Amino acid sequence: MPRSYPPEFRRKVLDLLKGGRTVQQVAADLQISDQTIYNWRKQDRIDAGLEPGITSSDQVELVAARRRIAELEAELAVTRRASELLREVVSPKGGSRPSR
Repeated sequence: MPRSYPPEFRRKVLDLLKGGRTVQQVAADLQISDQTIYNWRKQDRIDAGLEPGITSSDQVELVAARRRIAELEAELAVTRRASELLREVVSPKGGSRPSR
């Protein structure tokens, strides 16, 4: 699982880059992957509107929406299954008594 870094740390890394340090220097000094820094820099440019892509805030909303959709689909599946079971128990004519 990838390591998670706090937003303040990410911001400091990006500030070092804006201050003239290279990605390789920052990665070596802080012992983090240079690809991680490239990803953060790209996302920062997207959030600033300088590159096309999904902003961080939109990504948070998207994740929450997908989670809610999954919950609703699970609830719907349970409801459908319950409905099927009720149809099996109740006769098609609407009565619930067994025939004699």
